[in-house]
Amino acid sequence: MTEYESRPGDSTRSVHAGRPPARAHEPALPGPVFAAHFHLPGDVTGPYTYGRDENPTWTRLEEAISSLESPGTPAETLAFSSGMGAISSVLFSQVRSGDTVVLPSDCYQATRSLQGRLEDYGVSVRLAPTAGDAQLKALEGARLLWIETPSNPGLDVCDIRRLADAAHAAGALVAVDNTLATPLGQRPLDLGADFSVASGTKALSGHGDLLLGYVTTRRPELAAGVRMWRKTVGAIPGPMEAWLAHRSLSTLALRVDRQAANALELAAALLRRPEVTDVRHPGLADDPAHSVATAQMTRFGSVVSFTLPDKEHAERFLSELLLTTEATSFGSVTSTAERRARWGGDAVPEGFIRFSVGVEDAADIVRDVTQALDAAAR
Repeated sequence: MTEYESRPGDSTRSVHAGRPPARAHEPALPGPVFAAHFHLPGDVTGPYTYGRDENPTWTRLEEAISSLESPGTPAETLAFSSGMGAISSVLFSQVRSGDTVVLPSDCYQATRSLQGRLEDYGVSVRLAPTAGDAQLKALEGARLLWIETPSNPGLDVCDIRRLADAAHAAGALVAVDNTLATPLGQRPLDLGADFSVASGTKALSGHGDLLLGYVTTRRPELAAGVRMWRKTVGAIPGPMEAWLAHRSLSTLALRVDRQAANALELAAALLRRPEVTDVRHPGLADDPAHSVATAQMTRFGSVVSFTLPDKEHAERFLSELLLTTEATSFGSVTSTAERRARWGGDAVPEGFIRFSVGVEDAADIVRDVTQALDAAAR
């Protein structure tokens, strides 16, 4: 293998990850395989037996994600029907009654909602915020530490390496929700995590048209537990969703680069508005998370958060947006925004806005936001 072939860049890996070698008269990415069962002659079991266990379309996607999350080091990825399917698989395959799990108190609200279910099963749950590596103080006796960085929706950042080292010293496994950063922005496994988990619904697939999740680990015994959980619970992705996500990977680097650049421009414009407070984006030089983010991230993501004076002001702002869709997600090629407090569950002000910056021209995004802010202030 030449030096070029052994050291491809992010965009090159994204384009070619998981695709078979070129073959005459065959597509570059074979179409989805729809099968509930496979032909199994004789007593020998083949690589594909039943549609709840494995599927060739999943395999290609999983190999692609592994090459992005863990370039150069063998890893195993398992795809799921949603991000929450992936998150649940790690938590419920790795902990038992009597164990302790440490969750971020400011993580994605659906992840935090699992606290009650874990406690129903006899698992103790401790909560601590992401900022300032506060979870360090909750590690004693824990079985698993769950990290989300940057956090959703507050965009706080913690030091993955520091937390992972401390967790391992305490005998705990470490899982990192890498949804917002993507594997091109941050590689938790390189920073000591045992699991990198993400919702592929967001930036990974990037078009707001499918649900998907995944778990990547370098430890075969951990992967086996997650695989068995997926098989018995049946949280499997559809072949079409897996194929669409794999197809979308070819533009991942282009999208996340454009979104990160656009997000910085929007954040800078928001800082100039007197009615806007608490503008957060890890790429801003004076953001509280910037120094830690710079040490472990190569791209800072598409999400900008900020706060308007109150609920009514925020609702007026959202209603005046022309280019931006009001939606509860992030990472799409189209810009989206929401007043996050409408859903409850997050400790944010009523005027808190989570804005996901798309790949439109930055000037158009800023112009749309500016005119909406002007209209909302009247």
